Amino acid sequence: MNQPDILLVDDHEQNLELLEAYLESISSNIRLAKDGVEALRLVEERAPDLILLDIMMPRLSGFQVCRRLKGDPKTKAIPVIMVTALNEVSDVEKAHDSGADDFLSKPIKKEELLARVRLHLPKV
Repeated sequence: MNQPDILLVDDHEQNLELLEAYLESISSNIRLAKDGVEALRLVEERAPDLILLDIMMPRLSGFQVCRRLKGDPKTKAIPVIMVTALNEVSDVEKAHDSGADDFLSKPIKKEELLARVRLHLPKV
């Protein structure tokens, strides 16, 4: 059985390290991107099974990345979980309007993260 491919996108190294550590218990291939431009390049190289996407990033925001992914027939089915410090109702609405499949607010709780990942990757 192939391991799922998970792309973590965040411009802060500590956040990437934390997410990666939280996901250790899930047998998966984890790739990292430090901004939206790099994330889109990695998706083009090999489409992941799930993307955990920060919103507030330089060059391209998570909203912009998500809209591009969901607007492309080749990538629109990839589940995207927005992971952000933003937590206003309008931010959640904007995330869903950009095509996000789910939303997690920072600080991330490990149990909640794992539950959401398993929801969107039922084979793990």
